[in-house]
Amino acid sequence: MKYNSLSYCVMDSFWVQSAIGAIKAIAFVYDIITLPVYLVLQKPWKRRQDSRRVKAKIVRNDDNELTYRTTDPPRDVHVKMLQENIDTLEKVFNYVAKTYTSKRCLGTRQILSEEDEVQQNGRVFKKYNLGDYKWKTFTEAERTAANFGRGLRELGQKPRENIVIFAETRAEWMIAAHGCFKQAMPIVTVYATLGDDGVAHCITETEVTTVITSHDLLPKFKTLLDKCPLVKTIIYIEDQLQKTETTGFKEGVKILPFNQVVKTGQDSKFEHVPPKGDDIAIIMYTSGSTGTPKGVLLSHKNCIATMKGFVDMVPIYPDDVLIGFLPLAHVFELVAESVCLMTGVPIGYSTPLTLIDTSSKIKRGCKGDATVLKPTCMTSVPLILDRISKGINDKVNSGSAFKKSLFKFLYQYKVKWVQRGYKTPLIDKLVFKKVAKLMGGKVRIIMSGGAPLSADTHEQIKTCLCLELIQGYGLTETTSGATVMDYRDMTYGRTGGPLTVCDIRLVNWEEGNYRVTNKPYPQGEVLIGGECVSQGYYKLPGKTNEDFFEEDGQRWFKTGDIGEIQADGVLKIIDRKKDLVKLQAGEYVSLGKVESELKTCGIIENICVYGDPTKQYTVALVVPNQNHLEELAQKHGLGDKSFEELCSSPIIEKAILKEIAEHARKCKLQKYEVPAAITLCKEVWSPDMGLVTAAFKLKRKDIQDRYQHDINRMYAS
Repeated sequence: MKYNSLSYCVMDSFWVQSAIGAIKAIAFVYDIITLPVYLVLQKPWKRRQDSRRVKAKIVRNDDNELTYRTTDPPRDVHVKMLQENIDTLEKVFNYVAKTYTSKRCLGTRQILSEEDEVQQNGRVFKKYNLGDYKWKTFTEAERTAANFGRGLRELGQKPRENIVIFAETRAEWMIAAHGCFKQAMPIVTVYATLGDDGVAHCITETEVTTVITSHDLLPKFKTLLDKCPLVKTIIYIEDQLQKTETTGFKEGVKILPFNQVVKTGQDSKFEHVPPKGDDIAIIMYTSGSTGTPKGVLLSHKNCIATMKGFVDMVPIYPDDVLIGFLPLAHVFELVAESVCLMTGVPIGYSTPLTLIDTSSKIKRGCKGDATVLKPTCMTSVPLILDRISKGINDKVNSGSAFKKSLFKFLYQYKVKWVQRGYKTPLIDKLVFKKVAKLMGGKVRIIMSGGAPLSADTHEQIKTCLCLELIQGYGLTETTSGATVMDYRDMTYGRTGGPLTVCDIRLVNWEEGNYRVTNKPYPQGEVLIGGECVSQGYYKLPGKTNEDFFEEDGQRWFKTGDIGEIQADGVLKIIDRKKDLVKLQAGEYVSLGKVESELKTCGIIENICVYGDPTKQYTVALVVPNQNHLEELAQKHGLGDKSFEELCSSPIIEKAILKEIAEHARKCKLQKYEVPAAITLCKEVWSPDMGLVTAAFKLKRKDIQDRYQHDINRMYAS
């Protein structure tokens, strides 16, 4: 029996190799016949030239620091903003309402009903039956915002008084924000996933009396109001299906629906109070990866500066559509959506639970938001892109040996020709466009921000989804502005050249041996200077003076990130000061870099690497991917064990450690960088647990505190 099985495998393998060999021969002949045609039509030399062109020049140079500035001039939209004197977000909405009047502006998907759906295992889940998108035109959206702003004044809210928006990403979020801007009210943005203590801290520190929230988040205030004594009014965005329960809240606090405030504003006599460019538009609380969230002061001028920088880097077309689902409380999403408003691009809102056909809240037979909206643009964060990448790998690996080999050949074939400057229309149409249908089939550009994107994920998403994946770099403190990849750049793992609105500086960091005199490329701490740099932290003058400074009339921010600027003036983030650990033998390990590489390993859902300076090696806390874990369990004869039992199994721990070591070799990590011991964590880390931020960045201190016993055990073994 064993012999028969072995001979069958050999035969199977022989046929697969023969078939792939035949396909390679056909591809070779096809290349010879079509190459002259593609050469003339596609002009690949021009694409290679565009990719390699110099994006920034040195404007200041000495042994301690180097300052770079873009070589690109401002483009049409940037010039238009200057001509029209658009220096506040309030002026943006006034301008677009006049320019795009009846064009679609903000879209919300109709929820027809919520129904019980019985799963194969007998469990019952609540699922949405969804209809089409309902749209507000630019004129309607602007009018609703104006009425909402006046409604706030009728409720006693005054210009230049802070107001909190604590809600999920949706059309009403944007309308509420612009209603506030029309009355010169700074908005305080709070992540919808922030824990109760964090929310209470943001509300009390900014001394707000009015909070804008949603039907889903309103119940939190039954306990939160005791910690926020100044709050007198809560405005909630209504649910499409359910009536909102407004009883049981602290006495004396008004609880009002969003639409009632809009209606009140329709009859109001209050005039607009236009803000000035230097007025604070947003107090944006950082996600708190290094402790209590800090409020970053962002002026209208800061936001407009980054918008000008973005429109100079990202090509925008009249028929573009954006799908919005990242938190609007994150500066990257807010600026990206503001750019869409400025350029007349409709925004259709979604949620991670309804994004694609297979999302967890989509009823069987119903379409996901992307399939219905058919967006051309989207924003994303590396965590989501890593998940899409793993999903593609899982799909490929679940196929037959022939399908796997065919996909591998076609993938490598496309990568090879793309790097030479060519497009591959035939295999895109036959193979990769089918993968692209996952996001509606029309996405041409994804902008990634919030954290470094691994080169492997970058290449795979760009190749398999047939789109441009543009990585950017910026911080809340720089209004998300700093660098953005040129869309014609064919490299991976870099964050692009400086925006047209700021300079990038590298400064020596002696402790980590990062110097501007390093070869082949200068390295150092990244500083960002320009109009996009914040005025500082709210009520934290000491921290503001530590991280910000003025020089020759320009404001600068010290990022704490370590960068390298390559020959074409493009920045690559290679380290972070806070993530650097020096081991006992003197080697430096960048924990963030190691995590970023190991996250692309299929078995790893999330990972936190820890390095003790008194030890010679690192260890890691790993949240395993459940599907991969079950497959691994089957291979080791542990298929009958539960997820919790597998996480405690020394056999599984050893097997995963081996997979990590192999993956680390492929990623070219040094031996001392690879964790020598791991602990498998039974819980998936979520913002609710307080172990990751709302932007899914690791909270190292909180993770260390929670798992200190496991860290001690790993080092003891």
